[in-house]
Amino acid sequence: MGTAMKAVGASLSNSMEIEWHTINWNCAHRNVRRLQVRIVKAFKEGKHRLVRALQYILTCSLGGRALAVRRITENKGKRTAGIDGELWNTPKQKTEAVQELRKKGYKVNPLRRIYIPKSNGKRRPLGIPTMKDRAMQALWKLAVDPIAEMEADPNSYGFRECRSTADAMEQCFICLGRTTSAQ
Repeated sequence: MGTAMKAVGASLSNSMEIEWHTINWNCAHRNVRRLQVRIVKAFKEGKHRLVRALQYILTCSLGGRALAVRRITENKGKRTAGIDGELWNTPKQKTEAVQELRKKGYKVNPLRRIYIPKSNGKRRPLGIPTMKDRAMQALWKLAVDPIAEMEADPNSYGFRECRSTADAMEQCFICLGRTTSAQ
């Protein structure tokens, strides 16, 4: 069991057993971050085949899959089930989800449709994916997000990771505080 936790960056075979509480999260973050940096570097150099290979390694790694499951089971929507009615509440369920999160044979399930009220009294539809679909989206977000952040506008602050209102105000102050800026 200890060898599986040391090799959090490596892909996990079905014969290896892990436990949710024994995962070394610092090691998982470090390995995923290292792969993300390599993805960005390969993209900047124009090595698109290497980018695809690194993204595949990231999505197959134990650390990437564990972080994806952790992301969706430790947020506000963790108690909202999809159309299958399945929730991942216990450490055993989370561990099974990490082991079952595979690209091969994956098929998207339909959304659960509920209607939420709007401010004008009407109702709007909301689609809720299953836990497995959310986990797969979170896993691929880890692989695609570094390229999206690199290609994005450096002065875009809406719904961006590690960007806040204070960052936007600071940029406004810098731009408007110059002697050559408009009055």
